[in-house]
Amino acid sequence: MARTRASDFEEKQHGLLLTAANVFATQGMEKASMAQIAQEAGVSKSLLYHYYPSKGALIFAIIHSHLAILDEALEKADDPGLPAKERLQKLVMTVLDAYRGADDQHKVQLNAGPALSDEQKKEIVAIERRIVSHFSNALKDLHPELTNPDRPLLMPVTMSLFGMMNWVYMWFKDGGPITREDYANVATTLILEGVKAVR
Repeated sequence: MARTRASDFEEKQHGLLLTAANVFATQGMEKASMAQIAQEAGVSKSLLYHYYPSKGALIFAIIHSHLAILDEALEKADDPGLPAKERLQKLVMTVLDAYRGADDQHKVQLNAGPALSDEQKKEIVAIERRIVSHFSNALKDLHPELTNPDRPLLMPVTMSLFGMMNWVYMWFKDGGPITREDYANVATTLILEGVKAVR
């Protein structure tokens, strides 16, 4: 008879990934060991290897689960029926909300390139492209001229917005002088007003 999963399996697995992300983020990809992660997570090393046969597999799981949650949240949040600026700001806020409490996973994502196989990288890139497409589609609806083949600015503008969002963990503090909602408005406004000057 097949062994069934415990009812709290996914919760425990998520907790394990959070612990692993913290170890990788604080110790670095090279220095962090599976034994150290197992100890911090309160599980045996054999159990950790049962679910994640290598450090690369564990790093991939951290990034994949982090991006999958963000991808699902953006899919639900993206509403082409909203006024264009409101749609874009809602997408920005969705990302900033998803990054709340996810600094460790985000650091792992930004630094994990060498630890991933080519196949794992392809899977990550596929999710990243879906995530980016929500923003590029919203920006294209706002400023169709960004797709002008003589001056193709859609991707540079889209990735500039991601630059602002992806590095927010370096300086933003919850409870600080501005809220995430405030910064979502700031980032959206900077992009939309900046586009007017560069096109």
